[in-house]
Amino acid sequence: MSDAPFRVKPISGAIGAELHGIDLSTNLPDGTIAAIRQALLDHLVIFFRDQDLPPARFLALARRLGTPIEYPFVKGIDGFPDIINVAKLEHETVNFGGVWHSDTTYLQDPPMATLLIAREVPETGGDTLFANQYLAYETLSGKLRTLLADLKGVSSSAKADASRTREDRIRTDGSTDARRLLVAEHPAVRTHRETGRKALYVNRAHTVQFAGMSPEESAPLLEFLFTHQIRPDFTCRFRWTPGALAIWDNRCAQHYAINDYAGQRRIMQRITLAGDLPG
Repeated sequence: MSDAPFRVKPISGAIGAELHGIDLSTNLPDGTIAAIRQALLDHLVIFFRDQDLPPARFLALARRLGTPIEYPFVKGIDGFPDIINVAKLEHETVNFGGVWHSDTTYLQDPPMATLLIAREVPETGGDTLFANQYLAYETLSGKLRTLLADLKGVSSSAKADASRTREDRIRTDGSTDARRLLVAEHPAVRTHRETGRKALYVNRAHTVQFAGMSPEESAPLLEFLFTHQIRPDFTCRFRWTPGALAIWDNRCAQHYAINDYAGQRRIMQRITLAGDLPG
């Protein structure tokens, strides 16, 4: 990345980098967009500070990086169905996304990436953690990797840990079919289509069991994997500021929004980009 039209500064040894010296609100050359996508592939999640991206510009940027899709449970903001508010208001106690997960793995074609921009942030707290799922897979024993190669995880939109985190948004901004159940099976280990690397692809928020096994039979191995895949040495932590933007690769990274700002307001906006069938 030494010849990229911006500076790349990793924020941990495992995952994440801040990109400096770039204004995302401008009509960026194709080469710069390609360099941003390469930084995402290299670091799994990339961050930008002080970006002026009102909804129209935010959506235009997303369209340069992929194909925006609507979130299945929450309506988009006025005039922009592909942009949803990710909010926690002063009186609310549960935050959106407050559990380790990869976005919407209960879809047959889960999203490739997610863009999240900060509109209002609390004085303290409200950080987001990210975890590298390449490392989570690569640090497993050979025998366990062999076992996982034949397993598929069953993801459900109704798993309690996740469904609770979106209740406030469904109550105020829910889509007409916000209560529908979505279920999908995906390999427990997926191969990234662009990098060719293998990543662990189960998550605490959505994976309920392995296909062909009961939840009770699946639970011990899943619990081990859920704990293993968020080891501190696989993670980074991002402190939000107004106008900060994160873009993460859902195929190989998980994230967790920390709920440590009681009585304060946090308003973000999110766009997800279409993905493909995990393999």
